[in-house]
This record gives sequence, C-alpha cells and structure tokens, in this order.
Amino acid sequence: MDIYEQLREILDSHPTTAPKAKSINEILKILFTPQEAAVAVQMSYKMNKPSSIAQKAGISAEEALQHLEAMAHKGIIISRNKNGEKLYALVPLIPGVFEVPFMKGVGTPMHKKLGKLWEEYHHEALGASFAGNPTPLMRVVAVDKSITTRDRIHPYEEVKNFINNASFIAVTNCACRVSVAGCDKPKEVCLIFDSTAQFLVEYGFARQINKEEGMKVLDIAEEAGLVHTSNNSADRANLICNCCPCCCTVLRGKTQLKHPHAFEPSRFEARVLADECTGCSICADERCPMKCINIVDDVALVTASECIGCGLCVTGCPADAIVLDERKQLPATPATTQDMVVKILQEKGRLEAFMKVMQS
Repeated sequence: MDIYEQLREILDSHPTTAPKAKSINEILKILFTPQEAAVAVQMSYKMNKPSSIAQKAGISAEEALQHLEAMAHKGIIISRNKNGEKLYALVPLIPGVFEVPFMKGVGTPMHKKLGKLWEEYHHEALGASFAGNPTPLMRVVAVDKSITTRDRIHPYEEVKNFINNASFIAVTNCACRVSVAGCDKPKEVCLIFDSTAQFLVEYGFARQINKEEGMKVLDIAEEAGLVHTSNNSADRANLICNCCPCCCTVLRGKTQLKHPHAFEPSRFEARVLADECTGCSICADERCPMKCINIVDDVALVTASECIGCGLCVTGCPADAIVLDERKQLPATPATTQDMVVKILQEKGRLEAFMKVMQS
C-alpha cells in the first residue's frame, strides 16, 4: 500500500475522519516527506518516546528524532515534555493537520496550494464526514453578554469559565479564515488551552496570553459577529474557535453543506420581544450567522428550528428586543471528552480501527 494512503487510513480512524479523495493524498504529500510519512505511520494518537517510534520504524533513534522534530515544526504532529523527555503523537486532520500549518508562515505558494486543496476536500468529502452521525465534535457556546442572570446554566456552558479554568492560554490565527480568505473578520482570535497551547507556543504557532487578554479576545470576537464554538463535552474546554459562516469548517457544515449534525447548538434559542422591536434589521442583516431572522411587518421573526443559540442577535440589538430562552428539548452534551470520542467512533463505525492505532 502507498505510504500516504496508509497514513490517510490511520488519520481516518480518528473521530474527525480523513475520507478518501484525491485532494487529501495531495495534501499529505505536500506536508509529509516520504521519510516523515514512514515514521508517522508507526505513531499513535497517544504520546510515545522517540526511541519507541524509531524501533517500530526500523531506524535509529537519532534519525527518528530528526524526522519527529521536523514534523513538529510543521505542526503536523504534536510534542510534549514529560519528566525532561520529549514525547510525540499524531494529531487528527481537524483540529491539527489542517489548522496548525496555517498558523505560521502564510501567503507562500505552498500555503495557497494547500488552501485550494483543503477547500476542495471540504466540499468533496471532509465536511460531511467531519459532521456528527449524529453526535458532533463541536458545539456552539452562547456569547456571555447574551445570557441574563435569570438563566441558571452549567459552568461548561459559560464561555468565560473556559478561560478561568485554563492553566495555560494561547491565541493564534484562525486557520479557516487564513486559508479560505472569505471575509475580513479578525483572524487572531483562536484560543487554545493547556498542553496543546504550550506546544503551539513552544514551536512558534501561537503566543501565550493571560486570562484578561483571553477575555478581550472574546469581546473582539463578539463585536465582530463571530460564533463561539468548543469541543462537545462537559468536562473541560480544549479550545474556543470564533467562527464565521463563510470560512469556518464547523459553521459551513450547515451554511454550505446543510448537514443537520454539523455541530451542536447551544441550549438556547432567540426570541424577539415584538413590542420592543424597531425593525432596524441589524439582527437579520448583520448578526445572525444562520440567516434565520427575517423582518415581517417591521418586526424581526426568528425561525427557531434554524437558530443555533449563539446570542449574537441579542448583543447586537440596539433596542434590547431579543432574548435567549432555554430550548424545550436540550441538546445532550457528553459528560467527558472520552465519552464523546467513544460515542462518535461507535456512530461512525471507527472504534475498532481507532483502538488498533492506539494499541500500536
């Protein structure tokens, strides 16, 4: 089997998937040299020592380390320091192989070619395969300012808690807006937490920020009309993506591909206070990423079935005429990241393949 096809199959075992397509083979050939790919197929999504990877690859520890560091510097694998020793692991396509190379050194012919290939792959195969079946990997988190004190919500549904609970915070460029370049929304608004954030900072893909700066990023994103999304589990947040509907993989699963399980909406939906509405149309024209608000007889009308509960219409309304109500049927959020991963793998029929990679 071709080494790149072998690597694709390993990446396809992950919940985010890597479905067959001509474009993904070309992408992998750009990002991995044949020698790097030969090392990568001996790796797992769990951290391993270079000596262990070298033994499986049939090369010296020094040669393995050279390839591992080269891949880490390209952002196509991940590295962590443990007890004074560096360990290495594979990363999935999303978030990982797609995003990280666009976080540093953009605008080159290689990045332009990659951008076109990823866009082809999104429409051809990845966008639909990445979506839930039915459990999504990502969920919408309502803008903090759109939630009133009367709403008693769980800590994992308050975006500010993601930042307060993080031990290490990094901010980096949104790979989607860098690669697609479909709008002029702010780019440096992607927040990553803890060990992954440390890796990105160490290798120059992101910069470390404090909690106060993290809160400012949320304000910048909200003002720009970007949707907060995070991993679809209740235990801890690994990241906060601030998404636009024209570039971002998560939102485009619905706005372009019309996939019903592209992401999980928040537990809220928007409701217009008709007596307060002035019919200014800011919510419909500027704030709603799903375009599910229309002006009817000079009053805004929300199509509740299409509302994702982001809260941007609430914070953008000059008349304070929109509120968020709790949905009658609340989305089911997996308790832990592990629960989410297992559930998605089972739904996508990839559990056995994933376990095989993890045990290698």
